[in-house]
Amino acid sequence: MSVFYDFDEVDAFTLGAVGRPGERVFFLQARRGAIRVTVKCEKQQAAAIADYLRRVLNDLPEPTEKPIAAAMELATPVEAAFVLGPVGLGYDRSNDRVLVQLEEVVEVDEEGEPVDDEAAADRGHLRVFLTRNQAHAFCAHADAVVSAGRPACIWCAHPIDPDGHACPRMN
Repeated sequence: MSVFYDFDEVDAFTLGAVGRPGERVFFLQARRGAIRVTVKCEKQQAAAIADYLRRVLNDLPEPTEKPIAAAMELATPVEAAFVLGPVGLGYDRSNDRVLVQLEEVVEVDEEGEPVDDEAAADRGHLRVFLTRNQAHAFCAHADAVVSAGRPACIWCAHPIDPDGHACPRMN
């Protein structure tokens, strides 16, 4: 049985990472009252969602208020309902909301067709409508979470692990 959630409104939509730098696991989370849906994702997916939302928001009026920063922390325990695959993003002018649609990844063959049609039809799905305020807060928070990882080496630009770094440019 797959997870299917559709939120016209949410109390929070956020990103968080669990683990030490270099071993972090990223999660997107939507919350409405006592209902919480968490989706495991890659750092690059989260950054891409924030970048797209920022481009959409640039064409819209600035929001009047920002959500409380405490709402941006992941609610615990963090248990992923599914692993993120396709992402759909858009804007609904009729209700002035930004749409974020997240679907579960499914295994595909060489032609990009699902290997298991039943699993593809039963994939997890999360659809959230965000206010402009929530979308702005998500972008700022996502930037902070993504950049909180390992610092880049000044010579090779590769990430420096907490245990050290074998820089290829330093022979």
